[in-house]
Amino acid sequence: MNSQNLLILLSDEHNKRMLGVSGHSHVKTPNLDKLASEGTFFENAYCNSPICVPSRAILATGRYNAEIGYWDNADPYDGKIPSWGHRAVEGNCDAVSIGKLHFLDDQAPTGFSQQINPLNVVGGVGDLLGLIRQELPVRKGAANMAKDVGSGETTYSNYDKQIAQDAKNWILNRKSSDKPWVLFVSFVCPHFPLIAPEEFYNMYPENDVPWPLLYDDNKRSDHPYYLAMRNCMNYDDYFNEEKVRKATAAYFGLCSFLDHNIGTVLSSLEKSDFAGNTNIIYTSDHGDALGMRGMWGKSTMFEESAGIPMILKGPNIPKSKNVKTPVSLVDIFPTVVDSLDLNKKSEDNDLPGSSLLQIASENDNYQRIVLSEYHAAASPVGAFMLRKGKYKYVYFAEGYDPQLFNLEEDPYEEIDLAINDDFKNILESFYSSLLEICNPEEVNKRAKREQNEKILKHGGIEAIKGRGDFGYSPAPGQKAEFD
Repeated sequence: MNSQNLLILLSDEHNKRMLGVSGHSHVKTPNLDKLASEGTFFENAYCNSPICVPSRAILATGRYNAEIGYWDNADPYDGKIPSWGHRAVEGNCDAVSIGKLHFLDDQAPTGFSQQINPLNVVGGVGDLLGLIRQELPVRKGAANMAKDVGSGETTYSNYDKQIAQDAKNWILNRKSSDKPWVLFVSFVCPHFPLIAPEEFYNMYPENDVPWPLLYDDNKRSDHPYYLAMRNCMNYDDYFNEEKVRKATAAYFGLCSFLDHNIGTVLSSLEKSDFAGNTNIIYTSDHGDALGMRGMWGKSTMFEESAGIPMILKGPNIPKSKNVKTPVSLVDIFPTVVDSLDLNKKSEDNDLPGSSLLQIASENDNYQRIVLSEYHAAASPVGAFMLRKGKYKYVYFAEGYDPQLFNLEEDPYEEIDLAINDDFKNILESFYSSLLEICNPEEVNKRAKREQNEKILKHGGIEAIKGRGDFGYSPAPGQKAEFD
């Protein structure tokens, strides 16, 4: 193929259902809808770990966490495993990042030829509290989710405006005679705090926003894994009806604010020398429950958390096409190689992903398997999710019961088929498929062992609890506030 530049647009915590092209009843995302109408929309896209730092390490390396071991938000990517940035630079292309990375620090050799205004983990260390998984601590910072919800400006919204402007300037100042490039533009919104700029908050009157699905106590998951998670990250203890409505309006507003900033970047590309030879990907590092099942934030294997939006547009990409083939963030690495027409290496042969350019051009492969796994904050044991066809299978380590859902008949995952003996063969087949990727019990043991080693390195459990919980990583120039 002919080489195409590549623009990767990443958001943080964007629920896959909450954009216009997904058919949401309220959320307005005209720029992303237009991108999808002019390109390909992947209906069944997933992150490979529903939390920021591991998800971004997997995105960079194209490898599952069961292999690379960036387990949690205190395990930032450090460049020791090659990224697609390294590969692009080796191929005489520029790899430039603008915005949130959530890597080790600005000096780590993570593969970019240039980093503009990056955001990385707190103090090069990150969230140590999430390492504690034997007896899950109650997260004191959880109260902050509901504390300030509504309308206004935050350091995150100001940061995202600057990211959009930086990306616009970079594209318009780039010359066609320069090297081929991959530009990674990474926004923070709609990640909490759930405060949206007034113009966007006012698009969604509080009394008109829909109530979170399955919010009532008798609708919430009673699986012991999720009971433990809700007790640890007890966000919902601090919400009442008024705050739920404000939080929902704010999240919707942040989705529209994100869309506005993406529109700024896409408009600059259309005016540039690169409009006709650039592929574009939009996706997110994970989703957000936004109160569904009484949960807030990410970290679960439910669709609202592990599912992500994924859109691809380019000169040779099918237009107005919806693809059912399951895809995930490990597909980004081979897409970079494919788009920039880089030489493949022998180590690429065991990459689990495939080029999205290729997947978009082919007939649906609904039986393709994707994996997501979670070993981070509030999880008593490792969780492993496989999506294949109409089914989603979730394996929990250490004897927790598995789950099985038919997403075609039960899109909100209310009916766990794993308790039905009629599905025993399907469960066994999924478990065999999981074993072909990794041994989940061994991965779970390795994750906990390495996390315990890190706990000791940082002074032990009590010292880490004494350090506290900072809620979310501060924007550049802002200090972390611990609770």
